[in-house]
Amino acid sequence: MSNDQTPNLPAESARREAVREKAQQVKARQTRARIVRRSLVAIGAVAVVAVGAAGVGYALSSRDTRSQAFPDAASNDGFVVTAATGIADPLADQTVDGNASAMAAEATPTATPTPAPTTTAAPVDIRVYVDYLSTEAREFQLANAEQLSKWVSQDAASLTYYPVAMLTSKSNGTKYSLRAAGAAACVATHASDRFFAFNHELLINQPAVDSDGYSDEKLADMAQGAGVSDPDTVRSCIEDETFTSWAKAATDRAIKGLPDTKGQALTATPTVLVNGTPYVGRMDDPKEFAQFVLTVDSNAYYSTATPTPTPTATPAG
Repeated sequence: MSNDQTPNLPAESARREAVREKAQQVKARQTRARIVRRSLVAIGAVAVVAVGAAGVGYALSSRDTRSQAFPDAASNDGFVVTAATGIADPLADQTVDGNASAMAAEATPTATPTPAPTTTAAPVDIRVYVDYLSTEAREFQLANAEQLSKWVSQDAASLTYYPVAMLTSKSNGTKYSLRAAGAAACVATHASDRFFAFNHELLINQPAVDSDGYSDEKLADMAQGAGVSDPDTVRSCIEDETFTSWAKAATDRAIKGLPDTKGQALTATPTVLVNGTPYVGRMDDPKEFAQFVLTVDSNAYYSTATPTPTPTATPAG
């Protein structure tokens, strides 16, 4: 009886070959999976970069658009008052011993009427550079709003306000002066007939220096309270801070030099010019300011008046 222990070489070789082939197939599948994963990661990274770039691009575009926004209503960075109406009695909320009328009577005695510029010549040009956080700007508005309104309504004066931001650092980092100036530009641009009323509101209800000032939302509420005809557009303009970059640039330009003056520059607010001549009197004295306006206006009138010819004597015949 024989015992044949010789291995079955062909069968063993086939088995090893099958195992090797299966291993190669698994490796190939793993390689393809790695390639797919890497591709997906790469595509995802590209997508993230693209989205990020688009977001940055949009932000830059929005910022550039806002920084380039210029109020169409501005002339040399100022806004001419087209309607000096819509303000309450400027002294109505001020009291002396609880009596507002007593203060009004004290400020404007009826026995001596306030002088007014003449209406026979060209309107006197009054320009006011105003920071809405300036206490002296508030004093000037409080004292003179009523007579300014009257002069504009009678075509005796042309009144222009220039919102500037000299006190931007005096509001705990909220940049109130800058935002308020931008808000004024929004109203002047989209509701010019209510600009005087809104300008008046900002000054009469001025926040304290070194406070946060009003939020953009509150400024928009104040504009709506001033009676703007398109409150949604004005609100969007104010809350988006559309003209704050312009307000900063306008302030920088004024500090370098004031238009139509002989080398004058903005050094403080308010700066009030009457026919180009700076007013240096008391900001809270309407009579002193009115007398100054009358004097400047009279000088302008007489300097431009045509001299009357002197009659020539007829020789005796």
